[in-house]
Amino acid sequence: MMDRKKYLKGLKRIVIKIGSSSLASRQGSGLDDANLDKLSAEVKQITDMGLEVIIVTSGAIAAGLKYLDVDKKPEDISFLQAAASVGQVQLMDKYKEVFSDKGMRIGQILVTQEDTTRRRQYLNIKNTIEKLLELGVVPIINENDSSAVEEIKFGDNDKLAALISSLVESDLLVILTDNEGFYDKDPSSAGDAELISFIDRITPDIEKHAGGIGYKFGSGGMKSKLTAAKICMLSGIPMMIANSRKEGIIVDLVEGKDIGTLFVSKNSKRLKSMKRWIAFGMRSKGTIMLDKGAEKAVKQKGKSILAVGISGVEGDFNKGDTLKVMTHDNHLLAKGISNFSSKEVKRILGKNKEKILSEFGPDMCVEVIHRDCLVVFEED
Repeated sequence: MMDRKKYLKGLKRIVIKIGSSSLASRQGSGLDDANLDKLSAEVKQITDMGLEVIIVTSGAIAAGLKYLDVDKKPEDISFLQAAASVGQVQLMDKYKEVFSDKGMRIGQILVTQEDTTRRRQYLNIKNTIEKLLELGVVPIINENDSSAVEEIKFGDNDKLAALISSLVESDLLVILTDNEGFYDKDPSSAGDAELISFIDRITPDIEKHAGGIGYKFGSGGMKSKLTAAKICMLSGIPMMIANSRKEGIIVDLVEGKDIGTLFVSKNSKRLKSMKRWIAFGMRSKGTIMLDKGAEKAVKQKGKSILAVGISGVEGDFNKGDTLKVMTHDNHLLAKGISNFSSKEVKRILGKNKEKILSEFGPDMCVEVIHRDCLVVFEED
């Protein structure tokens, strides 16, 4: 049996994501008061052990639909935003109640993905969380569903939890759900499904096992949890998936018991703050494609991206925008900040340094993306 404790040494700060399936009543919409009370008691236990805890919560829409006497999740976006608006009040009232009963204080932070794309706002979120922790307050974070439109949504709170974990440099992300962990098959339809206890690399086979959305009022599922795991693994942060309804689950996880699924990265090195922002905080405005030679130089030799190695450009972007960098066979290789607009890249792509300098002058930058502003997701 794999010893988890070596991956959980020196835990000081953890992020706990509580999904809609863990918060909503088993009878339908509305909140499961008993489970939320249980989880708050477990959070109290680990804070008494000296751990800092940040909670990323779902459940606003489920609570709102119950408050509005609606038993089926509607598709109308304005209705869902209205439900989130009233539900967020119900949700935070319940959090305040169960934590106050245990002598703990909470603070609410609502964010959209747009908040993470601007460096100043990104850092402001971090500073607010840090100050709340310093004051002995448990930050409770949710996506601002009442104002976020589709193009600026995180899509689910699994990704939000991973981004928050990266932002605050947590030592562990725990995702609590209604499953025991990650299975090799969908346990709801396959009786022989087996729990995978430990994952240190997300392969195409692992991704194939991820199913769709499980809970009818939720927006995630195992696919979104794998996305969260990729973010955490790139950030050097262990991540766990476990069943929220198991008694003592949070304490058991931080103590290293073999429960649920643990995701860890083979590379323990963490990205620097600026590169985490490039990789996860900023939305991509365009795409460049590399030829095989440039791909090898970036992956194996740690090189910057030069115009000579670019085979194609997509999108309309400006200097300073974040770009996706694709391999010759159309796989995501990296993200980085462009030194050129899309029009300029098209003028110089495929040209070597000497040709660029002769055509545009000696002051012309030849690096489309400098290595210091480039995050490579898969390096050899």
